[in-house]
Amino acid sequence: MANSLFLDTIYGKVDAKGRVSIPADYRAVISAKKSELVLYPSPTSPCIEGVCLSVLEQMADKIDDTFGLFSEQQSDWTSAIFSQAKVFQPDSTGRILLTQKLLQHARLADSAVFIGRGKTFQLWNPQLYEKAQKQISARVKARANATGSKR
Repeated sequence: MANSLFLDTIYGKVDAKGRVSIPADYRAVISAKKSELVLYPSPTSPCIEGVCLSVLEQMADKIDDTFGLFSEQQSDWTSAIFSQAKVFQPDSTGRILLTQKLLQHARLADSAVFIGRGKTFQLWNPQLYEKAQKQISARVKARANATGSKR
């Protein structure tokens, strides 16, 4: 059975036109879910969020259920995500053409790194991700130490 989660850290190139190849493992996840690929600027980080359309539908339900329709928080989250989300169809070689808005938000130029996050993935500028990953690791370590977890 095909993997149904986005895993691994995969480096790739961004060409002069703004095209990037979706990793084969990630394309397999999208195919296994019989879904489409959706990308949008992360509302919390300088990266691009990637998700299957089916998972995005689940996110919409969760936002509505959590905050209630027509609440300010529901409006904020749906505006931050859905108003900027776009469906992408990879070409025969697995490439997609990123929009200028996405390229600018994630500060992508000639390279990118795909970060598996289970049901979702992120697309980062490699230098920005390296800095963010150091902060993430420090937070995880601090939480583990605070709860008495040791490895």
